[in-house]
Amino acid sequence: MIEPGQTGQPSLRQSIGPFQLFAYTLGGMLGAGIYGLVGRAAGELGSAVWLGFLVAMVAALLTGLSYASLGSRYPRAGGAAYVTGRAFAWPLLTWMVGLAVMASGLTSVATQSRVVAANLLELTGLQGVPAVAIALGFLLLVAGIVLRGIRESMWVNIFCTTIEAAGLVLVVAVGVQWWGAQPLLETPTGEPIGLSFLMTGAILTFFAFIGFEDTLNVAEEARDPRRTLPIGIIAAMLTATALYIAVSVTAVSVVPWRELAEAPGPLVEVMARAAPWFPPWGYAAITLFAVSNTALLNYVTASRLMLGMARQGLLPAPLARIHPRRRTPHVAILALLPVLAALVLAGDIGQLASATVLLLLGVFSVVNLALLVLQRRPGEPHGGFEVPSLVPVCGALVCASLLVNRVLAGDWRAPALAGAILPVILLGFLLLRPAATPEAMEG
Repeated sequence: MIEPGQTGQPSLRQSIGPFQLFAYTLGGMLGAGIYGLVGRAAGELGSAVWLGFLVAMVAALLTGLSYASLGSRYPRAGGAAYVTGRAFAWPLLTWMVGLAVMASGLTSVATQSRVVAANLLELTGLQGVPAVAIALGFLLLVAGIVLRGIRESMWVNIFCTTIEAAGLVLVVAVGVQWWGAQPLLETPTGEPIGLSFLMTGAILTFFAFIGFEDTLNVAEEARDPRRTLPIGIIAAMLTATALYIAVSVTAVSVVPWRELAEAPGPLVEVMARAAPWFPPWGYAAITLFAVSNTALLNYVTASRLMLGMARQGLLPAPLARIHPRRRTPHVAILALLPVLAALVLAGDIGQLASATVLLLLGVFSVVNLALLVLQRRPGEPHGGFEVPSLVPVCGALVCASLLVNRVLAGDWRAPALAGAILPVILLGFLLLRPAATPEAMEG
């Protein structure tokens, strides 16, 4: 394994402070679809949509706490791949975990690039400009920011996250006077809220809290990660929960949940009724910043993951090179660009993106188990933030349960595609024969 600082390679720049890490994690969560998710969730959960977010936060917090502990123990680029390799010393499992996370990130970047293009065309009214050309231009811009440096990426993220959060705060500010106008525990079936209902809510809204995977991949670039990474993850999850609950309560108070579920733009409809003075294009503009931020964070994550896997011997060694002046993994960043361009040119990859996100539930289960193994192994370093073994055990069980429920749900397309992706990842391992040894995987 190539460790940071070995073989004369410069190290990644450690410039991320606690507030930047908080904003980075929060930006990853707020960009996960709250602007559209609240309407879909209302259709499934009725006016108790806020309860779904609360249950999902509790479920996600278990894995978030595991990630916080791992980041404080092992601040390394590579994130889930690094800790999986260290815990199990099984190259195939590490390869599958790393590629699953990378596939999720890359499909997200490509999808968000096309969404940015569509929003720009809607906002500007440009005619005759191919959307794919705008998407590729946006992709080049994001790659340039990531190449420029982690500090620049962080400042862009803070700017975009501020706009995302401000859009949600505005919804609450103009709609809080409607609180109490509608019952907040009305379900679509009219039945009392039970375990099945809570599980449905958790499954639907869980992915609104998964920014911690992005955070673990930049732990190596944080100042004092033993302290700042747990603070960033936990503070961001609690902040996101408060925003989600306040926004969902506001939304179903201003617009009855049945109408909210049918609205093409749920928060646009809320603003149209609570603040008719707000321009209709306002949330299209806010969405532009939200999806741009998501693309930026996923590009950073994928490049650091590729760097970490190259250090582990799972990918070609040149991908572990770091630019001596910019201190970014420039070879990995540039290597990802043609892959992303091909995904953009492929057209609608919405189902592929959904399938790769589904794979993350499996990754989270493995990472929770990795923490459990490392906690029990003599000689492993302790972090600045330790959690009881019950946390990763429950985290693994929750993620596995959510994965099984998603697979058994009515829509089979995403699970089937996710199942088809795994043999492709396995085939890549067999063809490339990564040179990693168990000793290297243990780091």
